[in-house]
Amino acid sequence: MRTAIVYYSEHHGNTWRLVEAIHDFDTNIRLVDTAETKITSLDAYDCVGVASGIYYGKFNADLMAYLRERLPEGRKVFALYTCGNMMKGYTKELQVVAAEKNCSWLGEYGCLGFDTFGPFKLVGGLQKGHPTEEEIVGAVEFYKGLGLETMNDE
Repeated sequence: MRTAIVYYSEHHGNTWRLVEAIHDFDTNIRLVDTAETKITSLDAYDCVGVASGIYYGKFNADLMAYLRERLPEGRKVFALYTCGNMMKGYTKELQVVAAEKNCSWLGEYGCLGFDTFGPFKLVGGLQKGHPTEEEIVGAVEFYKGLGLETMNDE
């Protein structure tokens, strides 16, 4: 099984730290940075991870537009995110897109991330020092729990 992680991590690299740690564990994963990519198809991948910081309660809008257009039907999907405040519902929109594409939802991992987005910049940001090493290890453990690394054939 081939796996790609489609991600957006622009401001402080919080989400990138999770993606990078998972890639260090499983180097067969294809990383797709939606801020830089020219990839127009994810058809070659059986499983698609989606990773983003949370912006006003949602995944990055450009990343979501990318997925609405390019997420293939019937894939397995999981999510990773970093946020300034842990709340439920951050992956709701992503789960709707996955369901519309008849994809199987594998789960999500979220943790705190240094946040200076919007008004938080005025107060010096929230959650300095996050994600911590423990939170990064948690992302890798989440990925391991999916059992995908033993299925990559790349």
